[in-house]
Amino acid sequence: MTEDLLSDEEARRVLKKILALYPDAQGELQWDTNFHLLCAVMLSAQTTDKMVNRVMPSFSKMFPTPEVLAKAPIEEIEHEIKTIGLFRSKAKHLKATAQIWVDKYNGQVPKDKKLLMTLPGVGEKTANVVLAEGYGVPAIAVDTHVSRISKKFHIVDDKATPHEVEKRLEAILPKSEWIKTHHAMILFGRYTMPARAKGDPYSYLNSEK
Repeated sequence: MTEDLLSDEEARRVLKKILALYPDAQGELQWDTNFHLLCAVMLSAQTTDKMVNRVMPSFSKMFPTPEVLAKAPIEEIEHEIKTIGLFRSKAKHLKATAQIWVDKYNGQVPKDKKLLMTLPGVGEKTANVVLAEGYGVPAIAVDTHVSRISKKFHIVDDKATPHEVEKRLEAILPKSEWIKTHHAMILFGRYTMPARAKGDPYSYLNSEK
């Protein structure tokens, strides 16, 4: 319930401890250009970064630019990403998005959250990842790890939406810490306190740091 939520200062202390565990945290998706970054993030929906990283080298060679991807037969795109979940719908989104880049943005990935979110298959999380990773724009991308950790430590309500989690974290953290804290929370949730973790969540924090 709301009355059980941590205060801003208490929440900051939790987040600082998580950041101390992963001070050099970075995204684990492999990409070479902002175009391929957006493709990788789109592919990562409901699958793992490891699965995406297995297909990105070949995908990047096959479709080096938005122009090439936009012209590619949908069957070729599906073939390149067939090991990824929801590959058929993702192939359609990738092709449609590439066409929009070519037609509207001269082949460049928009540096604007609202514009990014108008692209097929691009939601708030994906847009925030592209802004933070591709352009260094302060943003907090709320994936399942960030959402779960925020709820486990009562930083947000159990029923909070990803957007509500994002706004709460933005409110209690300085902008300069948004990107690195977001990455640290993902790694903490992935490797230190995974979904199967039991017991008191504070037991997974290193109190000495």
